[in-house]
Amino acid sequence: MEIVLNKKPKSPTIIEGFPGLGLIATISTEFLIKHLNAKSIGHIWAKELMPVAAVHDNKIVQPLEIYFAEKENIVIIHALSDVRGLEWDISETLKKLYTMLKAKEIITIEGILSRTETNNVYFYASNHSKKKKLESISLTPLKEGIILGVTAGLVLKPKSMNMTGIFVETQSKLPDSKSAARVVEVLDHYLDLKVDSKPLLAAAEQFENKLKTLLEQTKKTKDHKKAKELDYLG
Repeated sequence: MEIVLNKKPKSPTIIEGFPGLGLIATISTEFLIKHLNAKSIGHIWAKELMPVAAVHDNKIVQPLEIYFAEKENIVIIHALSDVRGLEWDISETLKKLYTMLKAKEIITIEGILSRTETNNVYFYASNHSKKKKLESISLTPLKEGIILGVTAGLVLKPKSMNMTGIFVETQSKLPDSKSAARVVEVLDHYLDLKVDSKPLLAAAEQFENKLKTLLEQTKKTKDHKKAKELDYLG
C-alpha cells in the first residue's frame, strides 16, 4: 500500500474510522471533517482496493482519503471503501503513517453489537495518562469483548504507538447515526473540539442517507460487474 501526501503535518493526532457495524466510524469521521473544515492532503492507495470513485461537490473522493484540520492539528482517515481482506495491510500502513508524521496519538472508532437499546461508549488505551483522561469524562474501559478489522490489527501489533480505541454500542448493521453522534460527543470532550451538539444528530442523519445511497450504488456496481463476468464466461 502507498501513502500519497501533498502535506506532512507535524505531530498530529490521527483519527481513523473504517466501515463496520452501523457505519459508525464512517459517519463520525465525515462529521468531523465537515465540522473542523478539514482539507484533503492525500490518500492511501492500493490496487487491491475496489475501483469505485465517489463524487462530492464536483470533486473525486478517494476510497481512503486523508484529511487535515490544521487548527486542531488532527489528521482524519476517511474510508468509503470496503476493506475486507485488507485489514492487516491497512493497519501496517497506518503504523507507517503514524511514524512518518511522528503522531502524538492514533484514535480508532468502532461499533460493537448490543442486544439492548443503549448507546454506551467504551474505550481501550495503551497510555496510562490517556486512560485517566477517558475515565474522567465518564467512559468505561472495555473489559470484555471481541475487536475485529483494522482496529484489531493495530491492537495486536502496536509497535509502541500511543493508541486509543473508542467503541460505541449499536443495535443494527444498518447506518446508525445516533451511535455516531455519541462518538462525536465523546471526542468533543476528549479533544476539546467545541462541537455544537444541537445540530449534530441531524447532520449525522444526513450523512447516513448519503452513505445509504453510496452503498446502494456500490452494490449495483458489484452486481453489474458480476453479471458482466458471468456473461463473458458464459
